[in-house]
Amino acid sequence: MNTSPTAVRPVDTTVCVIGAGPAGLAVARALSEKGIDYTHLERHTQAGGLWDIENPGTPMYESAHFISSRTVSGFSGFPMPDDYPDYPGHAQILAYLRSFADAYGLTPRIRFGSTVTAIDAAPSSAAGTPRWRVTLADGTTTEHERVIVCTGSQWHPFIPEIPGSYTGEVRHSLDYRSPSEFAGKRVLIVGGGNSACDIACDAARSAQRAAISMRRGYWFIPKHVFGMPSDIVGGKGSFLPKPVERAILQPVLKLLTGDPTRLGLQKPDHKLFETHPVLNSQLFHYLQHGDIVARPGIRRADELSVEFTDGTREEFDVILMATGYRHRVPVAQRYFGDEQHPDLYLNCVSRDHAGLYGVGFIETNSGAYGLFDQQAHLLASFIAGSRTGEAAAAEFERLRIADTPDLSGGLHFDSSPRHRGYVDADAYVKYVKKLARRLGWALEGEAPDAARRRSTRAAEVAA
Repeated sequence: MNTSPTAVRPVDTTVCVIGAGPAGLAVARALSEKGIDYTHLERHTQAGGLWDIENPGTPMYESAHFISSRTVSGFSGFPMPDDYPDYPGHAQILAYLRSFADAYGLTPRIRFGSTVTAIDAAPSSAAGTPRWRVTLADGTTTEHERVIVCTGSQWHPFIPEIPGSYTGEVRHSLDYRSPSEFAGKRVLIVGGGNSACDIACDAARSAQRAAISMRRGYWFIPKHVFGMPSDIVGGKGSFLPKPVERAILQPVLKLLTGDPTRLGLQKPDHKLFETHPVLNSQLFHYLQHGDIVARPGIRRADELSVEFTDGTREEFDVILMATGYRHRVPVAQRYFGDEQHPDLYLNCVSRDHAGLYGVGFIETNSGAYGLFDQQAHLLASFIAGSRTGEAAAAEFERLRIADTPDLSGGLHFDSSPRHRGYVDADAYVKYVKKLARRLGWALEGEAPDAARRRSTRAAEVAA
């Protein structure tokens, strides 16, 4: 009788990165710069994630542009091109992401057409070393010490129920692509976020009649102030405590945009910065010209008639729900927990499961790429330190479980599901930089030429 222990499968690579969108590419660069062996899986045929309008299931639409300006939106060491407009369109963002992947030699390492179906904890042969099994759609599996999920947060729509018996077409913005889809139709856009306002402006130009329904009032920030992108102008005051910055900006916004109730919008029921900012300069233009009308929330809808909470009624052929997304991770939901907002330390490290991470799920009030980048370098430093037994890595492992920093910046965020776990970008960056300094870790990547020189020197030494 054979009593020898069952052999444990060797680790394929130290890390598995799932997804080759912005977050996945940031992670791949950070790991590469630390010399960490990794496997990079992507279900689509090219890099770019949701910014590739040809990627099945993407929420991208023809008129989509960045809502943060190019100056503050690029990855460290690799700014967006100077000839890009202040707010690049989706095709330009996609080109930027792919040029980033090519510049750092990331593209050849991506295994395209690899759809992950499951992530499971697996037995480990080394005490204290995590082990994860990744299963692909073709049935093959790989095993790794660590898995970094970068599948994105805008793939699984949230669609609230409309009371009544509406017989028209109900869609979610996930399936919207072109203003031509509204031609000759009476269209109601539901939602108060950036996509809702963008698509409402599309409808204003192409639909027979267009309206936008918002349950509450919002603060609208113009994309340009004094001829400059608003996040650059506003960024000049970011050294101030957020409540002080708000006290300065709130009356300025009132002067810039005027009274929203005059255009049929509701007065904001919260202070500036307490909900996700709406950056849009066009919606007010179309409201002022009557090309779109503002309505409050929906009470019910029967046949084609929609009744709003103020008692008014109007008929619509299409109701498009721009009502956001759930942060689902279907391949490992039981490990990530809450599908609205996973409880991750610093919004990227699982508190309950060593070796499991998620980059790209942070909800904040600024451009995301810089935050993805910092998270990526933080994780790469930790993984590298863990392999060499650094005291800093052991300290970070302790913090993963015990540290609960206040990342609100002194703001009281809205209680809606979207804002559960929401962080203020300035407070987040300040804390992460302080932590990195304490641990002796870098949070910025090298420029491509420096990375290539370092790689060449390493190859020469090895030879």
